[in-house]
Amino acid sequence: MECKFITDFLLTGKREAEVRLAAFRHDSMGQRFIVSASRVLNLHGLSARYVGVCLLRWVHGIPFGWDYEENNTVYTIELQHRYRVGPEEYDSDAHTQDVFAFYKDTKTSAPSTGGGLEMPNNNNYETMVLPKSRPNIYGGWLTIPRIVGDQEQYGSYSISAMQYCVGLPKDRIPEASAAGWAWTRGMNSSWGRAASLTEDYFSV
Repeated sequence: MECKFITDFLLTGKREAEVRLAAFRHDSMGQRFIVSASRVLNLHGLSARYVGVCLLRWVHGIPFGWDYEENNTVYTIELQHRYRVGPEEYDSDAHTQDVFAFYKDTKTSAPSTGGGLEMPNNNNYETMVLPKSRPNIYGGWLTIPRIVGDQEQYGSYSISAMQYCVGLPKDRIPEASAAGWAWTRGMNSSWGRAASLTEDYFSV
């Protein structure tokens, strides 16, 4: 089979991923069992944000999507991924900032009268005043993520939720193997651990 996907916000040393393809058998009782897997591909990203592309080719070793001999057994293939490095832990100095804000105690509560912040003699919102006459409205310091450029200094990587997967004959993808073959663009990558059937759940 061949699988293609795109990546974003992979940053070397900060947010790196490891991915693999895995096949599962699902029985009539709703249980799933891992039956084969590719080796792990490490996606290191680059030093700056770049939208990358990855192509995986793999010999999955399962007969068909539906096992006609057992009549109710289904096979599925998953692209699995998780962090190899990261994500960064939020640091109060490097990744967050404090702002003073008004807030309501519930989603349904509202100011007693008028607009949310419009006060007498303050139609231009030049100052923020919160009189006692406005119930359910409070003010205080709120910690939020620090917004810097394209948010490359914090956050998580992205792998496209919609992947392209297709079964092809061997003469169309001769590189495919049980261990897996990969081509990447827009990122640095390397092969990692060998295939393992002891890790059935391999996700972020």
